[in-house]
Amino acid sequence: MQCQRPRRRLLRAALGLPWLAGAAGAQQPWPSRPLRLVVPFAPGGGADATARFVAQALTEALGQSVTVDNKGGGGGTLGAMAVLGAPADGYTLFHGTPGPLVTNPLLMPALPYDAERDFAPVSLLVRSAYVLVVNPAVPAHSLAELLALARARPAALAYASSGIGAGSHLAAELLRIEAGVQLTHIPYRGTGPAVQDVVGGQVPMTVDSLSVLVPLIRDGRLRALGVTAAQRVLELPDVPAISETLPGYEVTVINCLMARAGTPAPIIARLSEEVQRAMASPAAARRYADSGAEPVGSTPEALAGMLDEERRKWRGVIARAGIRVE
Repeated sequence: MQCQRPRRRLLRAALGLPWLAGAAGAQQPWPSRPLRLVVPFAPGGGADATARFVAQALTEALGQSVTVDNKGGGGGTLGAMAVLGAPADGYTLFHGTPGPLVTNPLLMPALPYDAERDFAPVSLLVRSAYVLVVNPAVPAHSLAELLALARARPAALAYASSGIGAGSHLAAELLRIEAGVQLTHIPYRGTGPAVQDVVGGQVPMTVDSLSVLVPLIRDGRLRALGVTAAQRVLELPDVPAISETLPGYEVTVINCLMARAGTPAPIIARLSEEVQRAMASPAAARRYADSGAEPVGSTPEALAGMLDEERRKWRGVIARAGIRVE
């Protein structure tokens, strides 16, 4: 009889019977302690601002503090690895962006993680677009005129980006491919210096986020020729969508909430419900009014579908453009 007792205990443990679960703490209600939301970028950017809004909303909804932990570096890789180094228990969350979740895995095959396998989608947070701008000295007042200029002088027209493989680079490459023109890429180390040189006239054009470029457009320091969303945006109602000239062109940028793969499904569901409620709130509408970003929550399944679609799209663009990260 004695030799059967260990086997019975193992069987009960495998079945998750309460008398053992209590001893192991598995039945402890979630959340019973503070949470951490890892942002894979330095403080001060758009992702950081969204993460802080979401952290505050979750703090109020869950009754536990949610702390933002900025871990920049490696194009988002360091932040991703910080999350994957924590248990899959719902206490460490990831503020996902296209870099670490979509484009980096396509451009950097030696990444120490698998974005599709290692992360579990929770909810979409915000969706935004880019805008194509030129220095006012460029003799083009529409996308059609800009493309005509590019065709007249192949490869003479250059564009600045925030770096090889960055969203601004990929959006411009998609434009180049769809329009069938030659453009020269000039990568910078970040959005700031890239935009600064376009304003200064050292580079004729760039494609970057609305939140960065709208103030410069309104001040007359840059001229907007098209937005990358499928339709015109509220912040620039007089600026056409690029798709009005190039049907089918669309680039949107998503920020989302992710957890470690293996996080219990009830925790994922609770987080998703609370985030959806927060992003549909009047507070979110006020926070993102005139910001160039649209607050949008989603189910985990809907977010997974969006990420799959983004991976398929940019895999094709990267291959067609021959983009490589050295």
